[in-house]
Amino acid sequence: MATNKLLCSFRIIGVFSIMLVCALSANAQFLRTSYFMEGTHYRQQLNPALTPTKGYFNLPVIGAVNATVGSTSLGYQDIIDIIDDGDDFYKSTDFMNRLKDNNKLNVNFSTEILSAGWYKGKNFWSFNIGLRTDIGANLTKSIFTFLNEMDGFEDKTWENQKYNIGGQQLNINAYTEIGLGLSRQINNRLTVGARVKALLGIGNMELKINNAYMNAVLPGESRIAEFERMQITNLAQIEDLKNEIGNYKAELAVGATLESSFKGLNLTQEPGQDYISDIEFEAKDMGIAGYGFGIDLGASYKILDNLTVSASILDLGFITWSKGSTQIASANGGIDMKGQTYVDQLSAINPADPDALAQAQAIINGFSNEAMDYLNRVSNGDVLDYEMLQLRTEDAAKSRKSRLASTLVLGAEYGFFNNKLAVGGLYTTRFVQPKAMTELTFSANYRPKSWFNVALSYSVIQSAGKSFGLGLKLGPLFVGTDYMFLGKNSNSVNGFVGVSIPLGGRKVN
Repeated sequence: MATNKLLCSFRIIGVFSIMLVCALSANAQFLRTSYFMEGTHYRQQLNPALTPTKGYFNLPVIGAVNATVGSTSLGYQDIIDIIDDGDDFYKSTDFMNRLKDNNKLNVNFSTEILSAGWYKGKNFWSFNIGLRTDIGANLTKSIFTFLNEMDGFEDKTWENQKYNIGGQQLNINAYTEIGLGLSRQINNRLTVGARVKALLGIGNMELKINNAYMNAVLPGESRIAEFERMQITNLAQIEDLKNEIGNYKAELAVGATLESSFKGLNLTQEPGQDYISDIEFEAKDMGIAGYGFGIDLGASYKILDNLTVSASILDLGFITWSKGSTQIASANGGIDMKGQTYVDQLSAINPADPDALAQAQAIINGFSNEAMDYLNRVSNGDVLDYEMLQLRTEDAAKSRKSRLASTLVLGAEYGFFNNKLAVGGLYTTRFVQPKAMTELTFSANYRPKSWFNVALSYSVIQSAGKSFGLGLKLGPLFVGTDYMFLGKNSNSVNGFVGVSIPLGGRKVN
């Protein structure tokens, strides 16, 4: 039995992590802790109406880099182990006890290749070219239970072994964003903002394992091998075989779909096979696979001199992926082997027929081949592999369309000491795949100067209340985290770093 337990979906994650030069394992493309830090422009990523105290020019690429990993149940090290397939992690009792029935995972990365913002009267203009990546996955506990049991199964008898490991899902969306933003102070209380974005699609993939059901009563692998080598020499031997194989059965039902729109991504097949045997990526063939449009909308309103509320909706938009860059594959079928079927065929043989033994030999060979085919597809240790799924490609009939991972943001803050100190609450829901992620963040912010801001935040949902955030703006440098790394079992971890050059004067009131 093969020892490699790496899930095929996470092989794909590894490929695109390398492709996007994501050094950090990357829930969000923004930093919540920065939302109430008036001296930093990075909060405009959460609300285009929240203008900074000065204009800026971000240093290329390193001007704003954000990477985050988040899960509903798994710790940071668990996720790394899954991706790396390290040390048979699923054998750990602690790991299995942390799992829920469904385990959501989101890995995200963003960087600004080029960006700047400047004031002109009451208007604040901004421009950016950035790279965005969203990776979301759902893994069921049943798949790890199956891995555990298969690892020690080896040549044991399959006595009514039933497994249902469907419900796995992987979503990847990567694109370049070219944005132009404008915010305007309508009056002393109301500021509105918007950003329009042209999108160049790098790639999109959606893999769904809707059904993967197994039910078998079979002898061990060595006994099935004996059937393969067996020579039938007399009629009494046929009767013994009928008594043995009558209760055997093997059922495998698979339902899966793969839709991919990536230039440079190839679904390959081995010679003589009609299903995918590997997914290969050729960096030299990369290109634009689709085009789209997006928009961010935001507003900020001062209810009282010291009390401000704000709201925004981010990434309303879509990308249309070209037909020529799209590949589709699906699997609907499996194995339905019943030992009684072979018993009936053996019973139909006429003992007086001179070819009776040869007919029986062919029937037993058919039984052993079908039984071994089942074992090869489900017990090689690579559960969601190509051999088991047998995804068959088909021509794409038309282009595809995918929506962006939109985000709803609601905030409120109260200022003290001439607004140099503030406390705030922030609600966000990001509609990522396969399931939306909601967060509630509370923060305290000290902002005495435009070049010096510091914030301390506490996010209660994604990290299960077991982490905190920090933000610091010191001159041109900004660093922050919403989820401080506190050990290998942290459910959510992220980091943000930015370096910018101040531009222009202060905001005109």
